[in-house]
Formats: sequence, C-alpha cells, structure tokens
Amino acid sequence: MNRNVYIVIPAYNPGKELSEYVLQLINKGFDRILLVDDGSRQECKEIFHVLAEKTECTVFTHAVNMGKGRALKDAFNYILASGFPGGVITVDSDGQHRAEDVLRIYQEMQNYPDSLVLGGRDFDNPTVPFKSRFGNKLTRIVLKLLIGGNISDTQTGMRGIPNILLGRWSVLFGERFEYETMMLIDGIKSGTSMREVKIETIYIDDNRETHFNAITDSLAIYRLIFMTFFRYILISLLSFVIDYSLFCLFIGTQAYGYDRRKIVMATVAARVCSSLFNYAANKRVVFKSGNGRRQLPYYYVLCAIQMACSALLVTMLGMVLPVQVAKILVDTVLFFMSFQIQQRIIFRNGGENGGHI
Repeated sequence: MNRNVYIVIPAYNPGKELSEYVLQLINKGFDRILLVDDGSRQECKEIFHVLAEKTECTVFTHAVNMGKGRALKDAFNYILASGFPGGVITVDSDGQHRAEDVLRIYQEMQNYPDSLVLGGRDFDNPTVPFKSRFGNKLTRIVLKLLIGGNISDTQTGMRGIPNILLGRWSVLFGERFEYETMMLIDGIKSGTSMREVKIETIYIDDNRETHFNAITDSLAIYRLIFMTFFRYILISLLSFVIDYSLFCLFIGTQAYGYDRRKIVMATVAARVCSSLFNYAANKRVVFKSGNGRRQLPYYYVLCAIQMACSALLVTMLGMVLPVQVAKILVDTVLFFMSFQIQQRIIFRNGGENGGHI
C-alpha cells in the first residue's frame, strides 16, 4: 500500500518503544518514514541503526542536539529536495501518538489536501498531568486573544502538513519547541485552512520523559505570541512622540496667545503625519502584511470610528466618572480593539511574507 505522505519523527534519546511504533506505522501502510536523530546519546544509536535497515525508513542524523524545530525544518528541506509531491505527518517519538490516529490524520489530509490538519487531544481528560492541562489551556486563550484562530491543542506534535507549506515553513523562526508555535502563528496570519481531528490522549509516566523545559521553552513560546502586540505598543508610543513633536513644531515657540485656528491646523497636520507613520509601521513592522493599497482607506475609517467612539463613550461615562478617568478607560479598551481589528481584518494576511520575527 503506497500512501502519498512522509511520516517525520524527530527523536532525541528515544526508548526501545520507538522501534515498535515504527513497525505499527509500517503495518498501517506508511512506507516513507523519515526519522531525525537529533544528537541522541550513544546508547540510543542501535535503535536508529536497526530502523535504518528497513526499506521504509530513512534516518537523518544531527551530530549534536539542535532542537525539535531544527529537526523538523531539516526534514522538510530533505523532503522538498527529493522532489516528493506529497504532504507530511509529524509525530512524536515518545509513544504518545497511536498509529491508528496517524491514519486518521492521513485520511483527513486526503479529504482536505490544502489544509493543516492538527491532532487534538482532550485536555479535560483526568489522565492529563496538571501542568500540561494548565499550560495548553493558557496558551490556547492567549493565542486566540493576541493572534487569532480557535485551536484546541496548541502543543500537539501530530500535524498533517500539506506540501504547499513545506517551503515557507522550512525557513520559519525557531529551533526548539517554539517552532511548532511559529507554525500555528504563520498559519493563522496567512489564512491557512486548519482542521482538527480528535486523537487519543496518552501521557506516559506523567510525561516525565518529555524534553520540554517548562521555563525556557514556555518563555520562548510566549515571546512569539506576544511579539506582535509588543511591536504594536512600541509603534503606538513612537506615533505619539511624532504627533506631539510635530504639534509643538507647527505651533511654534510662543507659549501663550494662540488662536484656535492655529491650534486646529497644527493638530490636524501633526495627526496626519503621525497616522501615516503609524499605518506604514503597523503594515510593515507589526503585522508584516503584503496586501495592497486598499488597506489605507480601511485604516482611516477605523481611526475615524475610534475617535467617534472615544468622544461618545467618554461623554457618557463622564456622567458617573471624572472625565480624565473615563478617557483612560475608554481609550485603553479601544486600543486593544483596534489591535484586534487591524490584525484580523485590515492587515490579516501578515503571514504570507515569511515567519521571521
């Protein structure tokens, strides 16, 4: 049985169960299995030597441990260089992915050949360790709020990846576990179709064999997720500095006695210049969007609506709160809403220019 897909298994210091798992995959009809030995210790080498002798298997070796992200990218590059036209299914080497579920991912890929297919685990299952349940649910919420998407299992290693994504994802940022998060961010921003297939939730020995570092790897993942929002805040601050500096420049050096017309003209001129900077910086630096000129009028419509909402809501809240307090509350909420609208609507195809941060 010839299945038009590569199974990619990044492995670092695997146990003997890896050999049995590969045999199960072969029995399910998968005859292209690429294992990446990511600098495993010497006592694990025999496992790879035995597997390399199987006609269905290819073993790619890193002399030193380089991380799961690098292992996956090297595997994608190897497959692309071979001219293979099919897709890829990535699975972990620690026995947490059943061969039956790999087959289900494959079948879903046949029905939806251009979609990213994710194997989703049930994190309400009582067998899931608390730190894994909490970590995945928190990441799911933060990813949805700051990036978008509605992915139930953000940390799944079982993914069906169509061939059309392999080239772009071979150069995405990330060398360790954060690379898998970068895949999702790029997929969401580029509008890639995503589907989830429920898979069995398996944690062996309370997940003690995982190579995921709860501190350093989690920080790297959240850095990626928050990076766009941090850029948005920085560009907003720079826009304010530009707006205020130009206002002071246009108004001149006299401290008192300005007429309203001069103040209005200085305000409008400064705001036009700072908003053009804000638009260009958000487009190129924050959201990395490759769309055309039609974004500009939408951006200014958003600005107009935002100013109108600010005036209306501050007026209404000013009846029960000091106006200064109402202004801070309203504009903070509108600031977050503007971020969401710009990311999800105006500059929504930000992933198509690559995944570098």
